[in-house]
Amino acid sequence: MRSKVGATSGDYDLIRYPVITEKSTKILEDSNAYVFVVEKRANKPGIKKAVERIFDVKVRSVNTIVVKGKNKVFRGRSGKRSDFKKAIVRLDAGSRIDLGVGV
Repeated sequence: MRSKVGATSGDYDLIRYPVITEKSTKILEDSNAYVFVVEKRANKPGIKKAVERIFDVKVRSVNTIVVKGKNKVFRGRSGKRSDFKKAIVRLDAGSRIDLGVGV
């Protein structure tokens, strides 16, 4: 991987963190796609540019999902978890992101 000269602070603001779950790992193995939690205001072209700049890879497609927060009760008080946006980023063949290395 090259140094992250092309990445700007705005790119790091859009991409919050990767999602590492059983389901996201299965998606990675099956279709070379990575799952990230992103800013709610982020759009698909912005996410694509940010991932390409930060990780120096070629992105094929981006799908986004807005996950609605659940209503929860804790110690008798009701509350609501915040909504958040996930992005499933599919990479071209031969591109790879090493999530074990700090960004």
